[in-house]
Amino acid sequence: MEDPFKYAHEREDEIIWMSQNTNELDTSPLIQRKILSAVKSKKYALYPHQKGHLGLRETLLKDLGLENGFDGIITNGAIEASYFLTRAILNKGDNVIASDPSFMPIHHQIRLCGADPKEIYVYKDPYHMTVDEINEAVDDSTKAVLLIDPLNPLGSSYTRDEVKGVCEIAEDNDIWVIDDITYRDFAYDHTLATEFVPERTFLIYSFSKNCGFAGMRLGAVIIPDNMFDEISRWRSNPLSANILAQVGAKVALETKSQWLPEMLEQSRKNQKIIKKAIDNTDGVHLPVFPSNTNMFVIDIQETGLDPDDIQEVLLKQHDIFVRGGTYVSTKAGENFVRASFTVPEPQVKKFAEIFPEVIEKMR
Repeated sequence: MEDPFKYAHEREDEIIWMSQNTNELDTSPLIQRKILSAVKSKKYALYPHQKGHLGLRETLLKDLGLENGFDGIITNGAIEASYFLTRAILNKGDNVIASDPSFMPIHHQIRLCGADPKEIYVYKDPYHMTVDEINEAVDDSTKAVLLIDPLNPLGSSYTRDEVKGVCEIAEDNDIWVIDDITYRDFAYDHTLATEFVPERTFLIYSFSKNCGFAGMRLGAVIIPDNMFDEISRWRSNPLSANILAQVGAKVALETKSQWLPEMLEQSRKNQKIIKKAIDNTDGVHLPVFPSNTNMFVIDIQETGLDPDDIQEVLLKQHDIFVRGGTYVSTKAGENFVRASFTVPEPQVKKFAEIFPEVIEKMR
């Protein structure tokens, strides 16, 4: 089968990109103006300060309410952050409690350390790990819990009491909490693990989704002050990250109150458009609605169709790129396709019109 990403990128201006949870919704025009100003002044000709564009870390920590007791490392996307963090805290023979479905590239990083992602199956209500399941999974080799909250791909999220329960397990067993908060800004409600166990929590942060900076490759890891030196020596890039992205990210955080509410309003309107189409399509449903991320899992089990075949037909015949579920689940991936909805409303409406027709025709 031809590489779908090669196919899509060769036609990228024609494609409706619902495959990678990218965000094409409007933020603030000031962000683009600041980036263009940095280009015109050739700010890209110099390396950024090692700790990043001056003021960005402080602005991010303030946005998270973590000005005291924490520091951050700016990274080339959240993937780099999780890569060197896992290198820093894991050893051969360790295990990390994680879920399936999940963002599987982090599981791969865990394995690269000689450790094992101890996966809890969550393609069932409540569509995330429960406190009891985590507690039962912990053993003498457990080093951390990977809490992706909200959860890619399901769109589920943990309540404050659930986060507190996970943190109590971490404290009782002297293990870390890796709190991946990539989709925090899309959540209806969200609690940071740092509220309960600040001394043993690492936050993985991405600018790709909330700010729409996927192509800019910018993220961060937030670290307790007393662990900063130990973790930072493992960083894979001592020269910081894309300076143009950092300039834009600082402005994005500073102006978030001006653009985030409108962006979320459109995102949630798009959710409803898709929900209506799914409800009118026999044999498919949304396990989680509303989503606390910018994506849906669309369950197709009753149709008897292969998610990769659905992906292929939508892409090749209709220029709509969704993702088969096997990318984010080894155990349940045949049951669903994943589709993000932070694309312009006309594109969402096209998906809502085409998807039921494709399912009916394929069936």
